[in-house]
Order: sequence, then structure tokens, then C-alpha cells
Amino acid sequence: MTYSGAVKVGGPADVHELQDLMISKVAVGPMDNNAYLLRCRATGEQLLIDAANDAATLLTLIGDDGIASVVTTHQHGDHWQALAEVVSATGARTVAGREDAPGIPVATDVAVDDGDTVTVGRVSLTARHLVGHTPGSIALVYDDPHGHPHVFTGDCLFPGGPGRTTQPAEFQSLMAGLEERVFTLPDETWVYPGHGNDTTIGTERPHLAEWHARGW
Repeated sequence: MTYSGAVKVGGPADVHELQDLMISKVAVGPMDNNAYLLRCRATGEQLLIDAANDAATLLTLIGDDGIASVVTTHQHGDHWQALAEVVSATGARTVAGREDAPGIPVATDVAVDDGDTVTVGRVSLTARHLVGHTPGSIALVYDDPHGHPHVFTGDCLFPGGPGRTTQPAEFQSLMAGLEERVFTLPDETWVYPGHGNDTTIGTERPHLAEWHARGW
């Protein structure tokens, strides 16, 4: 079955099967957040990106194998409503960007900076620190040795533009970070955002000047 990344609250997960990694995407309410379960094919170890809400849905997705860690992409409350329950049920270590960790009410075990590595089994992802939507948002880049990269952008990049900012300086900072640390990836790079449908870097790249001009 072909992966589309189109999911809805209450519906099934969509699974992107890569050679070394399986990525399961599910939507949870009440704000249509995306959560992503990554599973290393070689070891079976699992990692969850954003325990946003609906702990029962997430724990069902995780299954009996549990998770080694859960990454919170940023400190906004809609991205960690189920974090305490998921951590309590699984014993997973918690990971977040250093600057946002104090704003997450579940203690962060591993605070990451730009360029740090986050692992799931034998698979490595690189953290990219993006300032603007929040002070410590992180994206995670998986540079698939068998294909194109994949990037989990939280609320920093969506189809059609960057994440929400409230001040011009925040917008400029977020755009600069995206251009320096995300849009340096090739056009084929698959983008998994914190809400809504997926996209690719190539789909969004032609609109950078438009985003700068409109200021959001």
C-alpha cells in the first residue's frame, strides 16, 4: 500500500515503510495533531515523536514492544498532553530541545542542541534547532542511506508556509533557520509536520520568496 500521510482523528495510522525504518503516522485530537512512531527494522526499537494527545491511541499504536524514547518537538501544550501517561506506561526517556525543555511539564531526560544525534535502534536522526515558533523547537532529520532524507518539522514547517509566529523578528528567525537547516536538504526530502498533510522540500522551496513577502 502506498503511503500518503493523509490521516484523520479516529482513523487508522498510515505507515511509510523504508528499508531500515518504519514510520507510522497517526492523528490525535482535539487539535488534529500528528504523532509519529519510528521503528528500527534491525532491532525493533521504537521512538515516538510528539505524545500530543489521546494516550490510549498512542499506546495502542506503540503496542507490546514499548518505546525507548519520546521526542517532544516543542513546548506548546498541544504537543505533550499525553506525554506523562505515555512515559508512565512505557518508561521511555524524554527528549526535547534544550531551550524548550523548561516549558514542558514532564521532565526532559535528554536536552538536545542543533546537530545532536537522536537514535532509535541502529537508525540515527539529527536534531535541527529552529527559533521562532518557540525558542527551542527542533526538527529531526533522517538521512536515509538507501534513498532521500526525511524530516520531522513539528510546527516549524507545513505545506504552504512556516509555523505561526507573533513578531516580525520571530518570523525572520524561523525563516532563517529553515533556510539554513532544512531547505539545504534536497527537493526529494519528505516533510512530516506536526499537523495536517505531509509535503516535500521541493514542493515548498519555490514559495520561499512569497513567504518572505507576506511576512508569515
